[in-house]
Amino acid sequence: MLKVGDKLPQFKGINQDGETIDSEKLIGNKLVVFFYPQANTPTCTVEACNLSDNYSKLEKAGFQLLGISGDTVKKQKNFHSKYAFPYDLIADENKDIIEKFGVWQEKKTFGKTYMGIVRTTFIFDEKGICTRVIEKVTSKTAAEQILGG
Repeated sequence: MLKVGDKLPQFKGINQDGETIDSEKLIGNKLVVFFYPQANTPTCTVEACNLSDNYSKLEKAGFQLLGISGDTVKKQKNFHSKYAFPYDLIADENKDIIEKFGVWQEKKTFGKTYMGIVRTTFIFDEKGICTRVIEKVTSKTAAEQILGG
């Protein structure tokens, strides 16, 4: 998994509108990249809505936000439209970005082991250097975790 001091990995991803997001164009602003397992699921919705509800505070603190999951562009579009998120969601179906950040890991639920996205938030400075990794994301207070760190 990416750690503090690491550089923002180079990637190009497709957002909810089918537009390409290039990581090189994100440098210059403080950046929050949050990974979530699946669009429109209860915990992911709580997290994404908390970030949306606190977007003006995050923006005032200088942060740009980007959400990433392995969902299709269509699923990201539905999720984005349903809640009118003020930030982009990337559809990383082939898991290139997910793997570059190291969040595709073995998970256990109810004794069942499987591979999946580990809910994680990465914070980068204006130079694209990782300054914080939030591994224990609390969906209801995701924005406060970012701002309070």
